Amino acid sequence: MTRQQTLHEINTSLSLRPPQAESLQKLATALETAPTMNQTGERDLNGILASLQAQFPTLEDFEREFPSLCFALATGVGKTRLMGAFITYLHQAYGINNFFVLAPNLTIYNKLIADFTPNTPKYVFKGIHHFVFQPPEIITGENYDYRAAQVQSSLLSPVTINIFNIAKINSEVRGGKEPRIKRIKEVLGDSYFNYLATLPDLVLLMDESHRYRASAGVRSINELKPLFGLELTATPFVETSRGPVPFKNVVMDYPLARAMADGFVKEPAVVTQRGFNAADHNPEDIERIKLEDGIRLHEITKVELITYARENGVAIVKPFMLVIARDTTHAAQLLTTVQTLFEGRYQGKAIQVDSSKSGAEEEEMITRLLAVESVNEPTEIVIHVNMLKEGWDVTNLYTIVPLRAANARTLIEQSIGRGLRLPYGKRTGNAAVDRLNIVAHDRFQEIIDEANKGDSPIRLQRIILDAPTADDKKISVEVKPNYETMLGKASRREETPPNLPLSGEEQEGDTSSSPPDKGELEGVSSAEQETMWIVAEVAANYAANREFVPTSNALLKADVQQAIAAEVRERLTPQQGVLFTANNAADLAAIVAKTTTVMVQQTIDIPRILVNPTGEVETGFHPFKLDVSGLHLQPGDRELVGQMLRTHEQFHLKAAAGKQEERLEDYVVFALLDYDDIDYFSQKEILYDLAGQMVQHLRSYLSEDEAHNVLNKDRKLIAREIHAQMLKHFWEKASGYEVQVSRGFTPLKSCNFTANANQPPRSYRETVTDSSRIKQLLFGGFERCLYPLQKFDSDTERRFAVLLERDAQKWFKPAKGQFQIYYKLGTEQPEYVPDFVAETDDMILMVETKAKTDMEAPDVQAKADAARRWCSHASDYAGEQGTKPWRYLLIPHDEVKEDRKLTDFRRFQLSTS
Repeated sequence: MTRQQTLHEINTSLSLRPPQAESLQKLATALETAPTMNQTGERDLNGILASLQAQFPTLEDFEREFPSLCFALATGVGKTRLMGAFITYLHQAYGINNFFVLAPNLTIYNKLIADFTPNTPKYVFKGIHHFVFQPPEIITGENYDYRAAQVQSSLLSPVTINIFNIAKINSEVRGGKEPRIKRIKEVLGDSYFNYLATLPDLVLLMDESHRYRASAGVRSINELKPLFGLELTATPFVETSRGPVPFKNVVMDYPLARAMADGFVKEPAVVTQRGFNAADHNPEDIERIKLEDGIRLHEITKVELITYARENGVAIVKPFMLVIARDTTHAAQLLTTVQTLFEGRYQGKAIQVDSSKSGAEEEEMITRLLAVESVNEPTEIVIHVNMLKEGWDVTNLYTIVPLRAANARTLIEQSIGRGLRLPYGKRTGNAAVDRLNIVAHDRFQEIIDEANKGDSPIRLQRIILDAPTADDKKISVEVKPNYETMLGKASRREETPPNLPLSGEEQEGDTSSSPPDKGELEGVSSAEQETMWIVAEVAANYAANREFVPTSNALLKADVQQAIAAEVRERLTPQQGVLFTANNAADLAAIVAKTTTVMVQQTIDIPRILVNPTGEVETGFHPFKLDVSGLHLQPGDRELVGQMLRTHEQFHLKAAAGKQEERLEDYVVFALLDYDDIDYFSQKEILYDLAGQMVQHLRSYLSEDEAHNVLNKDRKLIAREIHAQMLKHFWEKASGYEVQVSRGFTPLKSCNFTANANQPPRSYRETVTDSSRIKQLLFGGFERCLYPLQKFDSDTERRFAVLLERDAQKWFKPAKGQFQIYYKLGTEQPEYVPDFVAETDDMILMVETKAKTDMEAPDVQAKADAARRWCSHASDYAGEQGTKPWRYLLIPHDEVKEDRKLTDFRRFQLSTS
């Protein structure tokens, strides 16, 4: 396996995000550019640095006694998984077996040990087959004195990962002492430190390296003499009394601004009350107002998260609120205050996390903190003195209330750092689910101003312009199906002809992206070619006449061709018509025959299928018990105003007060009537039943006036949550359902792509070394594809195309609108576009390739269910016509290998029964 193939396998196996994949590629590039990085003994550091600087303009100096490269990735992007990718690549591509991982503190130290341990939730090597039976041996600061000897005598664990806490090493070297790791150990015959220093292939990985760059412990680490070091941090600078000092060895810079723009983290927003004036309140009042508004915001977010989960069929996320206190005394006061707010409704739901706890109290505190992401754990408010440091990786922090004096920059940097991770791993498009709220009434404008500064961590991006390249200019390419280009209607490509030579020189004779050979169509006159196109248009229209032309093969029948010829003759201009007089009508018949033959050979019959209810259709909702466990809305009349720190967009959370209803239930019922699928007269009974359940719940913790307040201002939010639950109990009754095939086949649609203007299409056989760029590339050189050019979303798709070119009769990637298959996803019904359609000797395959980790995702399963039903109906129609049945394949990405046969994938067929 080549190193580029190793890179690709790691990318797909670990499902690396683009910035992670880019970082791994940069490590590979560095090792290829400066091979002596991977050599022991005396090395020319200046020579290595000069070589790498040509590739990495941001690299100024290693800043160590060995080559060291920094990868600066924003919080929430996934630095620990990247460490796993680094280790896997270095082992598989270069045979490196020994790694030394440094953690900055005990929290991250314990987290790294857990993440590098097999069968844990965030195991970094999950998906790496090489480590299934031989996982790396993990040696830590607690077990090195006895595990190291076992590793040396074992042949089962070739890879050894040493994980040590630099904070502990720092504490041991104070006063000039040697750290315990340096002391003599009889099991090794020498100190473990000296043993590591003699290893010829030790690589140092430094997590959150900004925390300990200048420490005494790190200076002692220099004596390990590693091959090279890899630093990972979200903040590539060291704070000094003179201000931040940037790292000089950064080769990958993916700042927070890019992570936000790319949607890998939440969008932070600062929140205040409309018209709030801090001068009108004393400090105690401001604290209380911020806590109350923070809880109101938290409860609204909780409902939004529950509703989103129910609408989209995903796991419910329980949010929590973080309160930042001045000191332990202040934290204790805040805990008392929080537990008395809203008539004590947060008693037992708030915890104080700081150094004031010990013994059983400390154990309980840590247990609750570690379980705060669990929906079954009651904690909804965490009070902490200092912002929880790196290593506390939670995805459900949505509201932060800072009550400690700090400048605006510190508030921004510390506040957003711990709450950026997304619970679903990606943005959802739902503002409340994707947003982190910072409640800062008295600091609102100050924070906005700080975020707008040029060096703000939210706005700051380091941009280095490369020299202009041919890839800079983009064009739009319209790619028509082969039969159209074969009949003379060329694909449209701005400024550039479609038949560019393929890139690469060793592509087994593939020299152009032209469609298959025109054969006997070569040499026809321009007038005859225009006639062929008219024939193709007329023939395509016959697809709508299913009784006369039930399949594309019917176009070859004599009576159909006669009808086509008659209609073509009517369309011809007088000048064209003279070519086909009564004396030479056989010439037009021959053109019709040639044209329809090309069309039939260059298509796969895709029927147009509609499923309609017959007879009287009734709809409604089954009665059910409303789940109100996550609804604890609080009364309030203040309007909250928020502003996104990156985009400056403002949002408002205010009372949607309307008419004061006499009955509490009427607020809910009247709000539900805004939904199109709810009818008052036929569903009145269930509407009032559900409204009554909601009112009963509100009365359980609110007074009558407070319940009126909540229902009046939050009626739409409550209605949306109830409606989301109602959809799960929707029913529809019809006398029957009729499957209607309106067309036996549909003409292939043109595909439209964006491409680099001066970059020729690649051969589909050509391996893409940088898989992150594959969506930008056009591929050609096909013989069995029904289009001359195609685009792929992943290298998995490209490799599957290689299989189809070898084993299928014909295939293509369908354009949007070709099938018109729709699936249900929450309240939406998006269109499903399959990855591939392929015809074999005995069947037609609809194929979806999907990342193995996404196979059971709700949207993937919803698409598969819709596709399976479509294939079932299409097979029924094919049976009536005596043509090939349809089958749906859902294939995990790691199964797509070029040594497989297409028939091997039939085991992934979903039943159409």
